[in-house]
Amino acid sequence: MNKYSGTEKDIHVRIHKFVVSCFVNVVRNIPKNIENIPIIKQISASLTSIGANDQEADAADSNKDFVAKYTIVKKEAKETKYWLTFIMDTAISERQLVESYIKESQEILLIVSKIIQNSKR
Repeated sequence: MNKYSGTEKDIHVRIHKFVVSCFVNVVRNIPKNIENIPIIKQISASLTSIGANDQEADAADSNKDFVAKYTIVKKEAKETKYWLTFIMDTAISERQLVESYIKESQEILLIVSKIIQNSKR
């Protein structure tokens, strides 16, 4: 049971805000040149998958399905964090901007890991 449902601490709200904000502020602002197109595609796919699988988990028919969907959320958040770090380390985007999204992706990873762990009990 999500005791934070409907609040700013609600994981679904937090994930949605992260995905939308990161997409608008980072992904859309990556210069669209031949070198960056594969990076844009990769981070777009992993980032949007976090939100989609979070919603699928919320509608899961069983605990097993719930855990499976959140496991995907965890993997995609980890991949997104990788791409954000890559973008920061290669100076494709401003370090200060990207750092905040790396931090938020790590916090989401920790929360989702705990949700998975608690759901397996």
